[in-house]
Amino acid sequence: MNVRHRHPSRTPMFPRALACAALFIAAHAHASTNDIASTDAPASAASASTLAAVQVDGHYNNGVGTSNAASQGVIMGTLLQDIPILRPGEVLEAIPGLVVTQHSGEGKANQYFLRGYNLDHGTDFTSSVDGVQVNMPTNGHGQGYSDINFLIPELVDHIDYRKGPYFAQTGDFSSAGSADVQYRDAFSAPLLNLTIGSDGYKRGLFAGSLPLSHAEKGPVLLMAFEAMKEDGPWQHPDDMHKLNGLLRLSGGDAQRGWSVDALAYAAHWNSTDQVPLSLIQSGALCRFCALDPTDGGRTAREILSGEFHHSDDSGYLRASAFAEHYRLQLWSDFTYFEDDPVHGDQFNQRDARNIFGSKVAKGWTHTLFGKDSVTEVGAQIRHDQIHVSLLDSQARVAFHTVSSDLVSETEAGVYIENTTIWSSWFRSLVGVRGDAIDLGLRSNVYAPNNGSVSDNRVSPKLSMIFGPWDSTEFFFNIGNGFHSNDARGVVNQFDAVTGQPITRAPALVGSFGKEIGVRTEIVPGLQSSLALWRLDSSSELVYGADAGGTEINGASKRYGVEWNNHMIINEWLLFDADLAWTHARYAHENENDAIGDRIPNAVGKVASVGLTAHHMGPWSADVKMLYIGGYPLSQDGNLRAPSSIVTNLRVQREINPHLSLSLDVLNAFDRKYFDIAYEQDYQVSPTSPLVPDGITVHPGEPREVRLTVSLKM
Repeated sequence: MNVRHRHPSRTPMFPRALACAALFIAAHAHASTNDIASTDAPASAASASTLAAVQVDGHYNNGVGTSNAASQGVIMGTLLQDIPILRPGEVLEAIPGLVVTQHSGEGKANQYFLRGYNLDHGTDFTSSVDGVQVNMPTNGHGQGYSDINFLIPELVDHIDYRKGPYFAQTGDFSSAGSADVQYRDAFSAPLLNLTIGSDGYKRGLFAGSLPLSHAEKGPVLLMAFEAMKEDGPWQHPDDMHKLNGLLRLSGGDAQRGWSVDALAYAAHWNSTDQVPLSLIQSGALCRFCALDPTDGGRTAREILSGEFHHSDDSGYLRASAFAEHYRLQLWSDFTYFEDDPVHGDQFNQRDARNIFGSKVAKGWTHTLFGKDSVTEVGAQIRHDQIHVSLLDSQARVAFHTVSSDLVSETEAGVYIENTTIWSSWFRSLVGVRGDAIDLGLRSNVYAPNNGSVSDNRVSPKLSMIFGPWDSTEFFFNIGNGFHSNDARGVVNQFDAVTGQPITRAPALVGSFGKEIGVRTEIVPGLQSSLALWRLDSSSELVYGADAGGTEINGASKRYGVEWNNHMIINEWLLFDADLAWTHARYAHENENDAIGDRIPNAVGKVASVGLTAHHMGPWSADVKMLYIGGYPLSQDGNLRAPSSIVTNLRVQREINPHLSLSLDVLNAFDRKYFDIAYEQDYQVSPTSPLVPDGITVHPGEPREVRLTVSLKM
């Protein structure tokens, strides 16, 4: 979220195992940090490689020889069936070092934190579901807005993740990382999940598949339907309602196949937004109370998408396209009566758009100087036709239009990347990517802001992989990346209220990253990786859609260490430990007309420890603890958010081959923590004094219990 007036924007069955995990996280949480990233090595690169990949069955497919960076990997869908999650977005928390929180109602896009970035709702981390990018440029609420609440965890086959700007296949919003969620094509048997839980939580899911032909590779129809309701712990209930459906028709196999998806999703909710910490501490406001009970939102999307893939000894082809219709309305209030003592400061953000996109990648296997080599050429294009607006409102009734804009936004990218196996112990990836953007804006409120802007960037990439020696390989990665800026911040030349000229932001903001790492399986059953990285950004540019303006902050520099460990202790016990530490600063002291060089909301320490016990007769269980270190709220570092540790538990019991029960205990130790905190100016009533540089918080949810009955028919 971009706040108006803010300064920058498994198992209870095994108590001894649980105690060990708790001791581990306590010992290591203060010296660690993890990050996320993902990259599909080109399909042909794997086939061209003469390296033997070491496969370890478990939650991840991150063995030696499977990736092009120490911080890249694959999360298997089986992990998501083992772990408890509070909300769909937490599926992405399986990516080492990524933190997913919420500062508002559950239907709103999550807040994401990775590698010292407050990614807001997705500005520097891109995600896709079945090839359709989730991030929304020039969104009504925030640049790169990434609402993944339509994701159905039970459908996930795997997640490819990457960190850093080293991969030619990814463009806008991917400086810190990216995640590609891939759904499965079929179920072995129809699935019915029914869940009830604390705070009015109810969820039903039906999913199944039907072969439409007796042919071995004939078409298969997959169907999934989800309905959910939740109130949350809030004094004013969220009253979150969600309906979600997917139809997928697919055929063929991994060598030659196709799929067509039709998805529809709708949700509406109330919001308990962040409130002043001082009111909670004084007892003037209860921990789960709202200052404006009329905040909330609604959203919907429909997506039609398709893909085709083909590969043989000569190379491969991948092509996909999609069309989407999307709507969003949010009502929010973060400053209460600072701007308008009569009506209050609630505002209404609206976004309605049609999106069309396509991408194609063609690869050739060949030789280069007598060495096995693959060259991939790709092209991507996306066009958004957007009506985006900001209005002042009271109790969800709009009374003044601040801005209303029709935006035409087109982004296109092309790239070429070569992967060559130079020897049994060295391979390289050399690539270059070119991106262009065209922004056109027509204001319905202030005609002098009409206009258009174009921009382009070239981003070279290089990766070198050495090994394996003794089941150990080494990585060096370097590359440029970028994120686009909101069209309003780029095109607008004047303040619509005063008519005064304003500073226009660049359309594309560059980044530069580098990383060295090692991955090893020298210990049998253990996949371990260590990465040292650095990421510099030309500017901490954010479009503050809450206020209708662009925050042009100074350049930044970040560096850190990540250590990830995934171990199969025995055939029924898995252990995961991911640790990350980040140092994030503005490149120069006293940037942005403020004292200091701290980057607000830059999380410096993240640690995640999990223990999974499965196939113990009819029982299985999982325990996961997530530690988030304290972080600065102000540039001088005087205001800080406290650290937090949250533990989630799941116990499952298979009654028979068709029926099972699972019990989730979320925040099992009922710890009090904050999902998010901000430095914020506010005035809580028309007659109260203005509080400059205060702290507002959104409390984390207390202990919740959910019981699921799963029926395989």
